[in-house]
Amino acid sequence: MQILGYALAALVGISLGLIGGGGSILTVPILVYVIGVSPVLATSYSLFIVGTASLAGAFNNYLKGFVKIKTALLFGIASITTVFVTRKLLLPKIPAVIINTSQFYVTQSTATMVLFAILMLLASIAMIRNKKINYTTVVIKEENKISKLLLYGILIGLATGFLGAGGGFLLIPALVLILKMPMKEAVGTSLLIIALNSLIGFTGDLGHFLIDWKFLISITLIAIAGIFVGGILAKKVEGDNLKKGFGWFVLIMGLYILVKEIFF
Repeated sequence: MQILGYALAALVGISLGLIGGGGSILTVPILVYVIGVSPVLATSYSLFIVGTASLAGAFNNYLKGFVKIKTALLFGIASITTVFVTRKLLLPKIPAVIINTSQFYVTQSTATMVLFAILMLLASIAMIRNKKINYTTVVIKEENKISKLLLYGILIGLATGFLGAGGGFLLIPALVLILKMPMKEAVGTSLLIIALNSLIGFTGDLGHFLIDWKFLISITLIAIAGIFVGGILAKKVEGDNLKKGFGWFVLIMGLYILVKEIFF
């Protein structure tokens, strides 16, 4: 099963390279259901894998001029702070058994996977709809920009902190709608923000978990290789159709996780 997990890690990287996001949301399910990592530890591993792979993707986009570093740092203030506080202070406070009554029993692991499945469903809908955003026609008042950016940053920080997902499907619309950033720059900049969020969030885990560094680094290198393969394929394959197809796959996976965790 571990070999299958490595193959799927490559698929995660390829999807990131092809469509600029979405693939990272499969990292936790792959770690949990294919490789057998516990859900809470899987969110920690996911932060490192997604963060490192996104950093490689961001560097590749930076060389092409598609990364706005200043924007990434400004946008990332709220999200990075939220991620670190969530991983360092909030997550360790959550009990292993959240609810325990005669009729209802919810563990931290189950709650993590159910919330993750909901996030997957939201991401899949965004990818399936694949709505073109005409950022030149969107007008947002200057005084509302900071508050909206802070709100988005906190939401993305919470998603990344609790679930180990990058939140790229939330980031890109925010960069396009609020900052009127062209799509290619939004994709490249979002990868840098995801990298900062994830890697700094991972530092908040140090000391809380026993990390298998050999396994973690090997699967991360495979995901990074996948990103560059995806970048090459992106020049030859229509990205919009791939995004919709991948969205349907994520939707099915999200529904599977919900059914498995709630009923079985």
